[in-house]
Amino acid sequence: MTTELERVLPAEIEKRSLEIITEELGGRTFPEGQSQVIKRVIHTTADFEYADSLVFSEGAVEKALEALREGCTIVTDTNMGKAGVNKKSLEKTGGEVLCFMADEDVALKAKEEGTTRAAASMDKAAKLGRDCIFAVGNAPTALVRLYELIQEGKIHPKLIIGVPVGFVNVVQSKEMILTLKDTPYIVARGRKGGSNVAATICNALIYQVKREL
Repeated sequence: MTTELERVLPAEIEKRSLEIITEELGGRTFPEGQSQVIKRVIHTTADFEYADSLVFSEGAVEKALEALREGCTIVTDTNMGKAGVNKKSLEKTGGEVLCFMADEDVALKAKEEGTTRAAASMDKAAKLGRDCIFAVGNAPTALVRLYELIQEGKIHPKLIIGVPVGFVNVVQSKEMILTLKDTPYIVARGRKGGSNVAATICNALIYQVKREL
């Protein structure tokens, strides 16, 4: 059995991929901002389950876009996630992306308090005094700590991207974020996710703002 290859120029591969995704989604439609996030996550993962598992709080995309227009900071829970964010595009909005996981003070705090670096890095982010979008693709403990900081009134995220992947406390930590009433979120329900998904969601939002510039 032979399969005929499509003749697609390198510069057109992404466009063609998104066309195929739209075709395979059939007649399904989503709100415009959400649609771009969902399709880019499917493009990254080739997993159409994200069309159902991605949960958006009311107005989450619009609130995130407004925050990005105002130059907010993105905080990731892994350097892999940080590496995946399109920094040139983000810089055009006046923002930057940070990750504190490799910082010595974070490692020391985690050791002293018997917690994880991911949780300690959220504490460090809370002290920045900046408007932040949190992109969590690996560590459920980061989501749990964000939830606690919000309950304590110590942090007011512009958006939480909750897409850690795995088996231990992953589902539970995501469900905690889904209970937040006044915090915008985009959460991938279930076990699936990853740093690549977190970065992809960031980029899907950044690209929407970039088109306005």
